[in-house]
Amino acid sequence: MTTNPNSSGLPAAAPVVRLVDELHKLPGIGAKNAQRLTYHLVRMPAREARALAEAILAVKDLVSLCVHCQNITDQNPCPLCANPSRDRSTICVVEEPLDVLAVERSNAYRGLYHVLHGAISPMNGIGPDELKMSELIDRLKASEAGGEAVREVILATNSNMAGEATSMYLFRLLEPLEVRVTRLARGLPTGAELEYADETTISRAFEGRQDFF
Repeated sequence: MTTNPNSSGLPAAAPVVRLVDELHKLPGIGAKNAQRLTYHLVRMPAREARALAEAILAVKDLVSLCVHCQNITDQNPCPLCANPSRDRSTICVVEEPLDVLAVERSNAYRGLYHVLHGAISPMNGIGPDELKMSELIDRLKASEAGGEAVREVILATNSNMAGEATSMYLFRLLEPLEVRVTRLARGLPTGAELEYADETTISRAFEGRQDFF
């Protein structure tokens, strides 16, 4: 056993130190949780550990972004974009892939989506160029040129400071285009994230959506 310390200063084997450090990089995983997860994995049967490792590798090898909506998928285009029964005249813009799942659970929306993969946050070094905004504009222009023009874009970003800043920036980008821009009704609590809203709240927010300005 080596004496290389992990983030807690405790001596541990080099592979253990490495795993603690890698787990600590994950969002929401502090130093203590990284250690607990590591030692749980050490005690885990080899078959289960390999299954976990294979699942992680499969996500990296087989999952990509949909060529249209930028949602994560294992086929291109994704099942939602490929579904002919979806309303192709409406696009709902969300921050994260989990937001798509939340909206789908509500059964309140039958259009298409566009996933930004984040929100504008200068404090965290995230600007418009780090988000999938240009892909949205290109998509809208392509739909118009292809004879299936999108008539409405619903801005369903989270109702917090980053989400509001993102909506405002997107509205300015969309303003020159001939498309109606709406936002979800404020049935969603201020500061709440779409991912955690219940189905009824999301459904009412879609029903009461209003023009952005």
